[in-house]
Amino acid sequence: MATCEVCGNDYDKSFEVVTAGVTHTFDSFECAIHKLAPVCEHCGCKVIGHGVEVEGRWYCCAHCAKHAEGNVGVDDRVG
Repeated sequence: MATCEVCGNDYDKSFEVVTAGVTHTFDSFECAIHKLAPVCEHCGCKVIGHGVEVEGRWYCCAHCAKHAEGNVGVDDRVG
């Protein structure tokens, strides 16, 4: 068993995520998202989908990116 680094639960079904060469241990996807997901620079929500990155800043959607950055050439839907 391994201990989740977010909640401290010692769980027999824990899992590891390796990102940027660092290994993290979690007991749930919820804890992994809490620890690793970027936060939208505009609205503050966790970016758990693809999101939009503009010059190193993360946004949950094109709407937030445009609101914060101006016309950045991204759209939520392509017509």
